[in-house]
Amino acid sequence: MSEPENSILPYLTEDLAGTGGSLKNAVADFVVEEIPVYAPTGEGDHLFLWIEKRGVSAQFLVKILSQQLRINPRDVGVAGMKDRHAITRQFVSVPGECEPLLADFAFDGISILESARHERKLKTGHLKGNRFSILLRNTDDDGFENAVAIQEQIAQSGFPNYYGAQRMGIGNETLIMGLKLLKNERVPSKYFSNKSLKRLALSAAQSCLFNRVLSDRVSDGSLHTVQLGDVMQVCESGGMFVVEDVPTEQGRFDLQETVITGPIFGPKMKQTTHAVQEHEEKILQEFSLEPAHFLRYKKLTSGARRPFLIWPEQLKIEQTDDGILFDFALPSGVYATMLLREFMKNETAVSVPGDTV
Repeated sequence: MSEPENSILPYLTEDLAGTGGSLKNAVADFVVEEIPVYAPTGEGDHLFLWIEKRGVSAQFLVKILSQQLRINPRDVGVAGMKDRHAITRQFVSVPGECEPLLADFAFDGISILESARHERKLKTGHLKGNRFSILLRNTDDDGFENAVAIQEQIAQSGFPNYYGAQRMGIGNETLIMGLKLLKNERVPSKYFSNKSLKRLALSAAQSCLFNRVLSDRVSDGSLHTVQLGDVMQVCESGGMFVVEDVPTEQGRFDLQETVITGPIFGPKMKQTTHAVQEHEEKILQEFSLEPAHFLRYKKLTSGARRPFLIWPEQLKIEQTDDGILFDFALPSGVYATMLLREFMKNETAVSVPGDTV
């Protein structure tokens, strides 16, 4: 079985020197703020809490809220998981009857900044994106000059939308379990008794396969070349279609009206055709997999397509006394560390724990 997750994913800016540096030296070095899809309406049976947490995991946040507001943890709604070793601001929903208890809420590292009523519970994925402010410390002497050159290239070409190595688990354990589950091989019983663990493992397997296909497009220089049979996504609407007219679709891609997508394998995934399909099937075979394997857990591995490239919004870099400060926004599901790795060229420093989106 191929194991590309153990190798360094190719950089799109390979020809440009990196900044070096280190991430998350202090909690305040990594600030994330959710960009919600919608604001609470001010009416309804649920409360949307605008929360700031510092050095607190997403799971611990839910635990503390449920304890102090006297509700079941399942009644707490979050749109996305947020980093532990960071300052993060996000919406969390709780039942409306919790409102009288808000005034007495107190916990070190968690602050309720605002609250407002809404009709529905906040669901996973109800998130437009995230805005980041990240300080990169201990950079090379010419780090800022190198960062400027990389910024200019990424503004034109985007950056590869890889999944972070953290998704694969410590020592790739989560990934290995996911591949075993797909192939109906023996795994520890906890992967059956704990649905969240099972979901993470299967998602890690899908993520690794996506990274493998994307890394090939980076390596062979075809990441910006539309091919017959590619599945494209319309940037504004999110709609997808298969390429039949390459010159026309290359023009739309060059204008950033569309983007080439890669496979999140599963029965509902929109299928490529021609040589693109042959290559995706070849990657599956390298892992001793076939499409039928994703039917075993079809509710957890339904399949989708994911953009190969992301253009960060409002990407700004600034030289400070402490290092290089990055400010930018990314769509939901995109790893900030995968953008920063293009700048840093330092895999050990990028693979910090707790990186979520």
